[in-house]
Amino acid sequence: MKQIDVCLTPDLLHLHTVENTIVVVADVFRATSCMVTAFAYGVNSIIPVATIEECQKLQERGYLAAAERNAKRVEGFELDNSPFTYMDERIRGENVAMTTTNGTLAITKSRSAVKVLVGSFLNLDAIVRYLKTEGYDVMVLCAGWKGRVNLEDTLFAGALVDRLKDSYAMAEDSAMMAWRLYVQGKDNLVAYMSNASHIRRLQRLGIQKDITYCLQHDLYDVVPVLRGNALVSMAV
Repeated sequence: MKQIDVCLTPDLLHLHTVENTIVVVADVFRATSCMVTAFAYGVNSIIPVATIEECQKLQERGYLAAAERNAKRVEGFELDNSPFTYMDERIRGENVAMTTTNGTLAITKSRSAVKVLVGSFLNLDAIVRYLKTEGYDVMVLCAGWKGRVNLEDTLFAGALVDRLKDSYAMAEDSAMMAWRLYVQGKDNLVAYMSNASHIRRLQRLGIQKDITYCLQHDLYDVVPVLRGNALVSMAV
């Protein structure tokens, strides 16, 4: 039976096996939710990079550039880290360079996997349907917050485990923990997460609408996949 594993933060990635595995990276608030939204609204590709300097170089080459640190847009870049920004008509057909505090770093650390997919609650069903057609084990890599575990990405991992549990065995306790958390909170994730650290961080910036949006399930039928150094949308 195929196995599903959960890595709760990129700082623990060295303890997991990514070779011969499909990695699903989740940064629910808000990088992977932005990426999924961008592809749903017609972006051509997204190059995720770990540093502001790399993003700046791509911007100089003509890419639309998005840079976020500590939940705020970095000065000098066109795009921020709100999913609503990626609903703008100007992104249609564009190639975007993106760097964020946690999500893009997690993606760049996963390159040795068989495939790297971008997951969020917004495209949960599309991810599930795709993975069921594949013969590989799966690992969910939670982007976390600066190396620490966070609740929202762990809940996404639990949601994926919940939908795949009939066809995948839970590899380690982290998968079981994530699943049990999700089952406990799934009927009202907004309320369940009300005291989570990143919720408080975003609320201080007045971004409640992003929180509510990012916790919606199954809005978009897109599966972003890393091809070379760029994310593109894969047909499912």
